[in-house]
Formats: sequence, C-alpha cells, structure tokens
Amino acid sequence: MNFTTAQRDRACGALLGTAAGDALGAGYEFGNPPGPGRPVEMIGGGLGHFKPGEWTDDTSMAISIAEIAATGADLRDDDAQDYVVNRWYGWAENAKDVGVQTRSVLSAAGRKGISARAAREESAAWHQRTGRSAGNGSLMRTAPVALAHLDDEAALVQAARAVNELTHYDPDAGDACVLWCTAIRHAILTGELDARIGLGHIATERRGLWESRLDEAQKSQPSAFAANNGWVVAALQAAWSSIVTTPVPVEDPGSEVFRADHLRLALEAAVRAGGDTDTVAAIAGALLGATYGASAVPSHWRSALNGWPGLTTRGLVQLATKIVGKGKPDLFDYSYGGFPEARKTVRHPHDDKVWIGGVAAVLKPPEDVDVIVSLCRVADGHLPAGVQHLDVRLIDQEGKNANLDFVLLDTVRAVEQLRAEGKTVFFHCVQAYSRTPTIAALYGARKQRITIDQALGDVVAVLPNSQPNTEFRAALRRLHPAAGDGSS
Repeated sequence: MNFTTAQRDRACGALLGTAAGDALGAGYEFGNPPGPGRPVEMIGGGLGHFKPGEWTDDTSMAISIAEIAATGADLRDDDAQDYVVNRWYGWAENAKDVGVQTRSVLSAAGRKGISARAAREESAAWHQRTGRSAGNGSLMRTAPVALAHLDDEAALVQAARAVNELTHYDPDAGDACVLWCTAIRHAILTGELDARIGLGHIATERRGLWESRLDEAQKSQPSAFAANNGWVVAALQAAWSSIVTTPVPVEDPGSEVFRADHLRLALEAAVRAGGDTDTVAAIAGALLGATYGASAVPSHWRSALNGWPGLTTRGLVQLATKIVGKGKPDLFDYSYGGFPEARKTVRHPHDDKVWIGGVAAVLKPPEDVDVIVSLCRVADGHLPAGVQHLDVRLIDQEGKNANLDFVLLDTVRAVEQLRAEGKTVFFHCVQAYSRTPTIAALYGARKQRITIDQALGDVVAVLPNSQPNTEFRAALRRLHPAAGDGSS
C-alpha cells in the first residue's frame, strides 16, 4: 500500500501510544490512582519498580512481535511465531513483571522446547485446566499485529487470533484481539475511532454479546470496570470507555486547545480509573495513537519513554516504520547530500542559551549544548554521545504535517521547559530556512511577548533569507493571534 504521511504518522502512533499509555499507568497499577484535578505523570515505580517513563510487559511483549514484523514476516507463519515466543521466553527470564498466565504458559512450553506449537499447546492446556484464560495479556500487544497486516484485513483477523492463542486460548481473548486490531487498522487508514468495525469477524452467536459489551462501555465511566479489568473483556471496555467518555476538545489554537489533546486526556482518564492501569492505558493508547498519530503524543512523554530491550521513542518509531515498509531498507539520505553547511549555527536573538541552525551542526554542536531538537530526520549514528535528543520531524511541505498547530506549540513548550531546567538547547532543520525559523519565531514571541512578525523579523536578522512556508506562517498566527498585521 502507498501510505500518506498522515497514515504513516498514525501507524507510528499505534506503537508509540501503546508505550506511552503503558508507562503512564505503570506507577499506579493496582494502587491509588490520582483523582480529578491531580496530575497523571510517568512517575515510575509500580509492581515492577519501573523507572519514570519505563514501559512494562505490555510494550515489551508487543516489541517482540514488532521485531519480526519489521522484517516483513507474515505473523501467521510458524517461523514468525516461533521467533515471538522465543523472544518472550528470553525476555521473561529477567523481566521485572510478567503476567501469571503468560509466565506459566511460557515456562511449561520451555520445558518442552520453546516453540509456537508448544506455547499454543500449553495455552490450550491452561484453558482446559482452569477455565480462566481470558486475561488481558494478549489484548495489550495488538498494535504491531495490526501494523503487520494493514493491507489485508482477512489476514489480520487470522493473525490476531493466532498470536493471541500463543498465551491466551479463551474465545473472549481472541474476539477482543480481533476487535481491537481491526479498530486500530481502521483508525490508521481513516483517522476514525470505531470499535465496532470488526464485529463482522466475530462468530454470529457471539456478536450480540460483544455489541452489548461495547454499549455498556459507552454508557459507563472507565472506573466502572476497575474491579475486574484484568479480565480481557473489562479491560477492553475500560479502554473504550476512557476514549469515548473523554470529550474531544474543539480545536482552538489561540487558547492552546487542540483536538490532538484527546489522546493525552483519554489516557489520563484510563489511568485515573484504577485497577490494571498500565494495561488499560496501553490498550487505549494503541487505538488513540492510531487515530491521532505519533505527532499527538506530547513531547515530555516522548522524551521520557524507555524500556526493554534498551529502546526509546526513536526505536519504537523506527520499528513501526519498518513494519509498514514490510522490512524494506531505509534509503533516506540522512546526510542531505553531504551535510550542507551554508547555514552557520547562531544564537537565538532572544535567548543566548538557545542555538539555531542547520543539520550539519548535529555532527559537532556548540560545546555548551545539552539538548538537540531535530525538526528533520537524523540518523542514530549522527547524534553526538552524551547529548539529550528530541525528535520532532516536521515536513517542509504544505499539507504534510498532522496536528501541525499542536506540534509547533508542543515543541516550543518543550524548549521552554528545557530552558527552565537550565539546559542549553540547539534546534535545527536541514538548512534553517523554514522549520527552524518557525519554531524560533514562536519561541521568541512567547518569551518576549511580542508579535509573530516582530519575532520573525528578529530571527531573519540572524538567519538571512529564512522564510517559513505559507502553512507554517498561518499556524503561527493561529497560535499567537496578536500577530495579525504586525501591531502589538
């Protein structure tokens, strides 16, 4: 399939949203969630003594699926599933937290000689022995399954059930994974939220039951499911309730309110509901990210995310991108034709602890720089060691940036926070012609409380011939409406 930039953003958002919800909920799992009005933050702690921003088993198990899907493998194939269960088995040996059912199935399969076949046999045996194999542990890892089969809905349904059954054999778990995978796929392709889109793939005799479960979720607050949201059905209901009962903000850039804020607000609602907070938020995050995109995940969350097997936000985005690309090599020229040096790195006209310039300076930034904010794509190997990094990835083409107003303000807020922490920041695009002066002007206008025209004029004075494109300029005026005709 030929995906638009918005669809690619949403595909990356599915995996990133999983991790963001997971890490956000980790510190509150089965504890005392924050009440209304209190902040929900990536505090760490929880059942696995996680670091702030660290994801739990929810994302780690999803990453194992994502790794093989990123090679272009079909998740219905035995070899792909063998890879997944082997990866899970190795991860579980030292994992901070693993679900009881999942650990039991993997351990028993390992005694046979770990394989997908052994795992499926032990999953079925657990179900037959206990009659309780409908935990939420397979629903939490659906994002990469959906990404692997965006081009084939029938294959996606088969893969969803097959990957689910590696650890969870109950029909409720399989149905839930089908519904969520098809909802994620639909959201990535269309930008629409619809948990019912996959009901046609549920057996006729069970379809009405799932319709009533979704109806119940929409009529209830997510806290109504907290007591039992370790069960896959209640976890799905809690996630869907968090999404649909959280109002979607009406876009108002001048008041700093954005439709994309729905992702953050709904994930906070999922955590506030209590119970299995990390898993419910991870489930909700996959669908919210698929709907609003990676660009809607706040920068302070993206900066904090980390976890097994030593990945950060960049690694998650790279995995998602490779899955969508069916494992094809990345042919992007990260040197932009040889690291153009036409632009000299200069200090921001309104803050001498902020540097602005082009991509060439990434290789050797000013000595006092603590953080690099990249507004264009950069390669891992080009980033200097010991310097914090934030990806933004604006595209200097009109109509190509999802959530543009949100991204511009979110990026400037990130710079403001970094400066408040006493850090020196360098932000750049390729040649500092359009993206860099856009961010620089908004930062300066807010800092100095001047108009966008005044701030942009000051930036152009140090970056001659820079010119934000028409779409960026319009966004600046929406975000800082006093600009208008240039008057104060």
